[in-house]
Amino acid sequence: MTLIERLGEYVRACFTGIWIESHEHQDALVAIAQLCHQEEWQLATWDIEQGLKVPGAEIESTGSDPLAAIRAVNSLATPDGTAVLVLQNFHRFLQSAEIVQAIAQQIITGKQNRTILVVLAPVVQLPIELEKLFVVIEHELPDREQLTEIARGIATEDSELPDGPELETVLDAAAGLTRMEAENAFSLSLVRHGRVTPDAVWELKTQTLKKSGSLALHRGREDFSSLGGMTALKSFCKRALLHPSRGNHLKRPRGVLLLSPPGCGKSQFCKTLGHEVGRPVLTLDVGSLMGSLVGQSEERTRQALRVIDAMAPCVLMIDEVEKAFAGVNGSGDSGVSSRMFGTFLSWLNDHTSDVFVVCTANDVSKLPPEFGRSERFDGIFFLDLPGGEEKAAIWNIYRTMFQIDPDQRVPNDADWTGAEIKACCRLSALLDVPLIQAAQNVVPVAVTAAESVERLRTWASGRCLSANEPGLYRSEARSSKSRRRVSRDLSNN
Repeated sequence: MTLIERLGEYVRACFTGIWIESHEHQDALVAIAQLCHQEEWQLATWDIEQGLKVPGAEIESTGSDPLAAIRAVNSLATPDGTAVLVLQNFHRFLQSAEIVQAIAQQIITGKQNRTILVVLAPVVQLPIELEKLFVVIEHELPDREQLTEIARGIATEDSELPDGPELETVLDAAAGLTRMEAENAFSLSLVRHGRVTPDAVWELKTQTLKKSGSLALHRGREDFSSLGGMTALKSFCKRALLHPSRGNHLKRPRGVLLLSPPGCGKSQFCKTLGHEVGRPVLTLDVGSLMGSLVGQSEERTRQALRVIDAMAPCVLMIDEVEKAFAGVNGSGDSGVSSRMFGTFLSWLNDHTSDVFVVCTANDVSKLPPEFGRSERFDGIFFLDLPGGEEKAAIWNIYRTMFQIDPDQRVPNDADWTGAEIKACCRLSALLDVPLIQAAQNVVPVAVTAAESVERLRTWASGRCLSANEPGLYRSEARSSKSRRRVSRDLSNN
């Protein structure tokens, strides 16, 4: 339902306290004015700069006094009519006990004379005295049809607006922007390129997400060829995201949970996945959602999830999720982490938007069991330390990247991760020394955290899918392969 339809229902039902959450006040005011004109309701608006304004009526000005504005609405009441007073950014005044009491009294009085108070604000911050008196309406971000209308309003010439698949790409880039942000992005594209293109839209969108502080946008050029190994994981995700029937919401992929020791390529996989399937990658920083005020963390979480839904189709990455929701089982933060985690779990299970969620973790013992249940993820994959074939591919990738002689002998890389191979190649190029010598500065995580790695492998065996081969991961199979490889190496020497 549109804002006009929902607001109309509540006003006709005589809900006398309505809170509209919106970042686009001008568009919301235009919609409210259209509704009041259609229904022949009296409309008044108030903000601290211009005071009380009543189109087409003479009324004594209240100036910037919020109390006077609340009381003035009763002068608009008529025996058979409805009066609507819109208070802009009024959440700034709800710290005053006198104003809270005046609003509560007016909402009760409004039932008798059909005077409606509408608070228009970018956030919902209701004091406990008013929580039961207000109903909350969310002013939705523009959908694809509205974004198309905005683009056509900006690009007036036929040559300035693409059509077909290219237009769909532009709309994908603009999803999640407000109406004004979309107008600015399309206008910037026209100034730069003479037509509407996705690149300028993505640039503005990246800046918008940075301002939020909790979401970051990644649009890299790396694809799966820059990652060695993970054959089964790559095939699974690519097939799920590019399957022709994924447009049906019942068949949409949900995501994967990646478990591994540090440095095995989980984060890099998320970033390359986006480029491989033509989707932007959003990174959610859960720590930045924490707020100092009561209810602020939960509200920021809901707001971030709404933006993520609006930006679909996309890939959402939550790195080291066990640390992101640290404190879920404790009470040190008065249950804030638990409530945020509960909100995220509910969204993970119920969201219908085309968002593919990739969560990474290094320590499964800190994750609640309900996190990994069926229908929250399509699969839980374990990324073990790379085997011989995977390491050979990784060495080739990084020797090419750092311009190292491919004929150089590779050091003993037993139990090395991909990150350690990259570090060795980088140090070799940085210090201008052979790989064998650079390897003396690399201590693998399988040595420094041997107990943790072995405990993780034991837990994953038979419980997780293998990232390298189809089917379940088996630590016994991995150990036997390692022994056979070591035996071959010894025989060659």
